[in-house]
Amino acid sequence: MATLTTQTIGLSGLGATYANAAAGGDKCQVGDRTFLHVKNGAASNITVTLTATAAVRGQAVSNLTVAVPASGDRMIGPLPADLLASPTDGLCAIGYSASASVTVAALRI
Repeated sequence: MATLTTQTIGLSGLGATYANAAAGGDKCQVGDRTFLHVKNGAASNITVTLTATAAVRGQAVSNLTVAVPASGDRMIGPLPADLLASPTDGLCAIGYSASASVTVAALRI
């Protein structure tokens, strides 16, 4: 699992750098101003899964899943810490149903 570097968008603009999605998943920082931009260059839809770590009255909250269409993209976020931060490292775990031809960037405004 690779940890994505969070890139900050500023007034001067940002030419975001995208990483290849790791077959075993990725991790990124969480925050109310942090989001993911996932680009799917494949010919089939993929599903991105964010692992939820929160519980309500002792019941685990379901993971968040987002469908990314073939040759399309999705911006996913914000990534709130109280829902997605791992108690172990404070990062959000990201899974992909397929990783070939998929790139991702962690961005903060």
